[in-house]
Amino acid sequence: MSDALHARTRDDERKWRDHDSDPGNATRTETTERSDESEEELQCPECGSADLVTDSERGETVCDDCGLVVDEDSIDRAPEWRAFDSAERDEKSRVGAPTTNLMHDKGLSTNIGWQNKDAYGNSLSSNQRQKMQRLRTWNERFRTRDSKERNLKQALGEIDRMASALGLPENVRETASVIYRRALDEDLLPGRSIEGVATAALYAAARQAGTPRSLDEIERVSRVDKMELTRTYRYVVRELKLEVEPADPTQYVPRFASDLDLSDEAERQARELLESAKRAAIHSGKSPVGLAAAAVYAAALLTNEKVTQNQVSDVADVSEVTIRNRYKELLEASDAGMTA
Repeated sequence: MSDALHARTRDDERKWRDHDSDPGNATRTETTERSDESEEELQCPECGSADLVTDSERGETVCDDCGLVVDEDSIDRAPEWRAFDSAERDEKSRVGAPTTNLMHDKGLSTNIGWQNKDAYGNSLSSNQRQKMQRLRTWNERFRTRDSKERNLKQALGEIDRMASALGLPENVRETASVIYRRALDEDLLPGRSIEGVATAALYAAARQAGTPRSLDEIERVSRVDKMELTRTYRYVVRELKLEVEPADPTQYVPRFASDLDLSDEAERQARELLESAKRAAIHSGKSPVGLAAAAVYAAALLTNEKVTQNQVSDVADVSEVTIRNRYKELLEASDAGMTA
């Protein structure tokens, strides 16, 4: 009797050991615990109701009984596009990194790293390093198969360099790259330098995006002079039929005010002075950069902020004589508008 009891006890212990060591049982236990936790999370902590409503537009989960916001700022993991059939879903679906016009191959080619390490972080042997260097060389050759792609690669690198020096945003670089691609496709480059067309494309893109830069600023970072830049710019705009509006002086005001550490009140005053000048039609035929610099200087005087003409001249890259002449005209136009 005692032997049978001991044998049963040993069998029970073995079963419990097998149950604890079985990974499937552990997984099932963890899954059960997670499901219990999720059930607890799906209940309202205020009234205990399980009737929760998810508002996808606001990213909130609200209790339908008491109105408590249970969860907010939830992440929408669904795609930003909608599809109504399988064909449209396959067409809109995309994987991998997004394409960009800033690279000559739109970022679709493979790039071999330079670290000389394998997937585990170990250093490569000398033979493997030589092999990888040969692969990098041939990979670089295959990325630019013809002269057109080499031209595009050089021009896009030039656009990115100048945009970085001027502090232009990403959308301006993309627009400049598209303009240069159009010029290349329509054979506008024969007889003109790659740097000249790339600079003209960047200048046009900055004006289209509402973040214009003056010709003097563009010339400082470009490899071409102002005369070639203006000639190429007019040619590109005319041939591609680009819609580039005249530069607005108010577009220069935020940058000048930020560089001079002026207050928001001074920036607002400068905008009002320029609006008064537009109503009086004194801005016609005058440089928008000079008008913006004069408006910033006049606004600093009106708000009692210490800014000299020399400081404004250095920031805006215009002469002090231009600032003196223009700011007097702006103040006269503002006084005339107030009396009228």
